[in-house]
Amino acid sequence: MKVLIVGGVAGGMSAATRLRRLKEDAEIIVFEQGPHVSYANCGLPYHIGEVIAEESDLLLQTPKSLHDRFRLDVRVNNRVESIDLEHKSVTVSKLETGESYQESYDKLILSTGAKPRMVPIPGLERAHVLRDVQDAIKIKALVDQKQIKSAAIIGAGFIGVELAENLQHRGIETTIVEFRENILPQFDPEMIEPMQQVLVENGIKLALSSETEEVLENTLRLKDGRIIPADLVVAAIGVVADNKLAVDAGLTIGSAGGILVDDQMQTSNEHVYAVGDAAEKTSFITGQNQMIWLANLANRHGRLVADVIAGESVKARPSIGTGIIGAYGMAAALTGITEGLAKRMNIPHQIIHLHPSNHAGYYPGVERVSLKVLFDPETGKILGAQGIGRDGVDKRMDVIATAIYAGLTI
Repeated sequence: MKVLIVGGVAGGMSAATRLRRLKEDAEIIVFEQGPHVSYANCGLPYHIGEVIAEESDLLLQTPKSLHDRFRLDVRVNNRVESIDLEHKSVTVSKLETGESYQESYDKLILSTGAKPRMVPIPGLERAHVLRDVQDAIKIKALVDQKQIKSAAIIGAGFIGVELAENLQHRGIETTIVEFRENILPQFDPEMIEPMQQVLVENGIKLALSSETEEVLENTLRLKDGRIIPADLVVAAIGVVADNKLAVDAGLTIGSAGGILVDDQMQTSNEHVYAVGDAAEKTSFITGQNQMIWLANLANRHGRLVADVIAGESVKARPSIGTGIIGAYGMAAALTGITEGLAKRMNIPHQIIHLHPSNHAGYYPGVERVSLKVLFDPETGKILGAQGIGRDGVDKRMDVIATAIYAGLTI
């Protein structure tokens, strides 16, 4: 059996290593258009901030280590340009030489991930993005030269907030520009207010309910006329599924914008599978297709698709969507759906707010944790939760996510 994998980070590499464990005789080739595979995406902002000092600490594996341990043929700087579904082959470009070649397959796994969302803002081509190790190296090199005095980050999602903390840690005056009225719009506004306050207290400037009109040479002009100093501009406006290969090949794209897959990660073509940020997931709460940008799901589905190709009878469960972010010692986490989403989808719900201590009150160092839990008023089943605090938020979200998965009631 010959299996080709497009994309050598979370989902793709999990599929490759799991498949090798299951099929010793399979020929497994992994194509990665960048120079690195199996790296820690979530660590990229922290490398810029020198919390993770060495670039090598981001690289979990190399093509050589993967070949030595798993006998995988990992080809970096090789970009898959097209898929021929009829003849079961792909066309690949060697980016360093410009040479093009074809490779046939019995099974094909697409793990092309997500790409930064770009919007039509004049001058946005000056902005950097933070998607891979190369992006982090470029931004860090600019910061290391000590010529960057100010930075503007367009977008207040997970990457925007983490990057702001790390740039400020490097002594750079940093402003986050967000068109919504609060940071981290994945959360309900009242739950994220404490995190917002912590950013301000630590010197991060926030331009909320603000839109960028133009990116200038060393400033940002907002639509309300304000000028934001910005020697460095980073676009962190969000991501979209990198599904061009699938679209060009004629594979079905789902309603959420990702590659449509069934519960065995199979696409509309029986020999092609898709995992990770490129593929849609089914919501455990709503039953609808959605995009969930989480590495743990990519890894889990990568392993699952290897099981499927090896002949195991397994199926993916619907996804809850659980995430956490930290900044300046404060953590915010969520699982399931938010009140905002419940209202938009007309899902009946009730809400409780809880403010427990992180541990027993008689023991020193007690901190308050704020929790918000949504549940179905008819069945009592938990629909979602959010939490914020300095200690113990992760533990509580883990417990609630497990309760949702198990169908436990409030």
